[in-house]
Amino acid sequence: MSHTTRPLDYTHHTVLVTGASAGIGAEFARQLASRGSSLVVAARRVGRLDALAAQLRREHGVTVSTLPIDLAQPGAGQTIRDQLDARGIDVTSVVNSAGFANLGPFHDAELPDLMTEIAVDVNAVVEISHAFMPRLRQRGDGFLLNVASMAAYQGNPTMAIYGAAKAFVLSFTEALWHEARDTGLRVLVLSPGATDTEFFDVAGDRADGGSRRMSPTAVVTTALSALERRNPPPSVIPGRSNRLSEVFGRVLGRRRAAEMVGSLMNRTAARRP
Repeated sequence: MSHTTRPLDYTHHTVLVTGASAGIGAEFARQLASRGSSLVVAARRVGRLDALAAQLRREHGVTVSTLPIDLAQPGAGQTIRDQLDARGIDVTSVVNSAGFANLGPFHDAELPDLMTEIAVDVNAVVEISHAFMPRLRQRGDGFLLNVASMAAYQGNPTMAIYGAAKAFVLSFTEALWHEARDTGLRVLVLSPGATDTEFFDVAGDRADGGSRRMSPTAVVTTALSALERRNPPPSVIPGRSNRLSEVFGRVLGRRRAAEMVGSLMNRTAARRP
């Protein structure tokens, strides 16, 4: 059954964007501002947020509020909602873009590092979505966009937690897409492949598995184009090679797909110090 939505007018929205200090999050902020959205940009790095906000105000004449926050802390969603309520800011759409990965065998990792990864990549997405979902559903003309990854589609040796976290985000968001279909709220999950961002400063260069990295501009353009459809899909994969990879993984089956990714990551690790 088709569920068409009204045309999306960004100028009527205030969008919360997490992970906005760099990479895909910053690019979402730029492209949304260019479409006339007001913004709340959230991340840990205050200087980066302030610089981005000043640039977007200057270039696009939009309202941009900054919200420094560590999403690894419990209760991030409630904290954000309470702070914005106190400032009289009514968020009408959300982009959950913050995330990071630890690279290396699971048994060699420090447990606190893994738990922080889960807190940012899973817990914060759930908490922020839950904090704002009632308002988004009631308003019925905005969007919730969560960023997953191509890592969501199979087991990821040497990035086991990251792949599992993004598989959660994929499944979680597709379920919310169906739950919101009769409300007018658009729900979309974006699954990029390797993207040329600071993600690799934390995860390490070999976390790309040797694949070609897309630009954040191309990734975000794909996401917003899908979001703007009259009947938006539950999920979108940017890049033809990434879409073919997902199909190929399904054909291979889960065992062979995990073996293939593990082999690819091992080869990449051997090539790079």
